[in-house]
Amino acid sequence: MTRVHRIAAIPGDGIGPEVIEAALDVLDHLGRQSNAFRLEVERFDWGSKRYLREGALMPENGVAALRAFDAILFGAVGAPDVPDHVTLWGLRLAICQGLDQYANLRPTRILPGLSSPLSGVGPGDLDWLIVRENSEGEYAGQGGRSHRGQPHEVATETAIFTRAGVERIMRVAFSQARARPRKHLTVVTKSNAQRYGLVLWDEIAAEVATEFPDVTWDRMLVDAMTVRMTLDPGSLDTIVATNLHADILSDLAAALAGSIGIAPTANLNPERAAPSMFEPIHGSAFDITGKGVANPIGTFWSAAMMLGYLGETEAEARLMRAIEVVTSDPESRPRDLGGACSTAQVTARLCQALDAEGPTG
Repeated sequence: MTRVHRIAAIPGDGIGPEVIEAALDVLDHLGRQSNAFRLEVERFDWGSKRYLREGALMPENGVAALRAFDAILFGAVGAPDVPDHVTLWGLRLAICQGLDQYANLRPTRILPGLSSPLSGVGPGDLDWLIVRENSEGEYAGQGGRSHRGQPHEVATETAIFTRAGVERIMRVAFSQARARPRKHLTVVTKSNAQRYGLVLWDEIAAEVATEFPDVTWDRMLVDAMTVRMTLDPGSLDTIVATNLHADILSDLAAALAGSIGIAPTANLNPERAAPSMFEPIHGSAFDITGKGVANPIGTFWSAAMMLGYLGETEAEARLMRAIEVVTSDPESRPRDLGGACSTAQVTARLCQALDAEGPTG
């Protein structure tokens, strides 16, 4: 019997519609190859255009509507004519927080055929999984502004760290580390300066570590972590960090792996009490919107993570192998990876790679 998965597709802004349609074409191709599964996709026109038209990036019942789906495939949000904080809090963060997608996973590795800007660093030297706390910390939404426009105007941004929130992300991080061959976790902190929230972060990391005696771990201040990532990437494997720190470090990681255009992410509700959301991290990239040259590989990789989440592990593996075939061939790469292929051409060549592998078992 064919397994059916209901997918909410939110293309969003900029190049989001281009890369989401490319990924949906690939997912449809995979489904037709195997007949083991198919996706029922519903597209939502949520984003900046809707905001300019109706005053909201999504309807009031948007988060509730998403609960009917098995997973969400998200493109990008952000537009030059809408303030960034409006777009982020009006759509992506509203979904992540509303569905309690508190664990953000960002795998980073140098794909075959690609090169790192770091001298002498090859695929075996940079293979990381960044676990980002996705619900509190610096993005908890606590704060405000007073005395607007006055010389004594005040703006506050309060980082929230709860025992429950830190414990659950640490357990996810240690579990992810345990599942990887090296079984090593690096806990990123800034507890020398942030002496309350991140001291709690450190204390809970040490407590949770006792539950995972087979996982080795170490601790790094976030500023020192940037140095370690660039000078000793092979010493790292699984990394856990706060909402803000991991956001910054994962962009650095993508650049060190060759391009931010290849980087995927999964916003997980690990208990599966609500659907999880999968997206590339590259953003809306309005400078290339509509030119047909957007790199879809980050979205393909995100789609592969979504397949794994849905239990379609064979399809996930096939898609990842096809991605590696594309990156290995200079004639198949998009422009930001040194090739000359359009979004449509990269998509077509990836489907050709799937066909060349033969039928599924």
